[in-house]
Amino acid sequence: MQELEIESIRVRQETQQRAVVLRVKDSNLFLPIFVGHFEVEAIRLKLMDIEVQRPMTHDLLDSIIENLGASVDKIVVSELKEDTFYAKIIVNCDGKISEIDARPSDAIALAVRTGASIFAEESVLEKAGVNIDEKDLIQSEEETVLEDEGVNLSVFSDFIDSLDLEDLGESR
Repeated sequence: MQELEIESIRVRQETQQRAVVLRVKDSNLFLPIFVGHFEVEAIRLKLMDIEVQRPMTHDLLDSIIENLGASVDKIVVSELKEDTFYAKIIVNCDGKISEIDARPSDAIALAVRTGASIFAEESVLEKAGVNIDEKDLIQSEEETVLEDEGVNLSVFSDFIDSLDLEDLGESR
């Protein structure tokens, strides 16, 4: 299992498909996960520290977990089956650890609210991880940075545009 961090949020202009691009810490291995509009907005708003008038679903879940005396230890992108990612929210309540099945998008939205670390199983990274060469990273950082309301879109504009959901789960 490896720890990830959110590298960017991407929107493919032609189709409006959204992806959260996760990066294995201290490496050039990336894991793009396609997410729905509402979930990407929940993640984006929290990352940008934008206050909303009413709690969003993920804020509510965070509040419930906290009010029950529990905490989110971490989230794990645990599986990739038939081009669908699966995740687990690892919750600690008085020393009792529980694993709660979740969509990765919901788990990530909860992680950004709680400060929980994000991990991925090795098998998921082997199937869907994308290794970006260091020289490509340096070149892309020197190019014009695209920004969408302050969200970093620098590394993957061409990569995300080339993704095809049909072959996402195939071995590389």
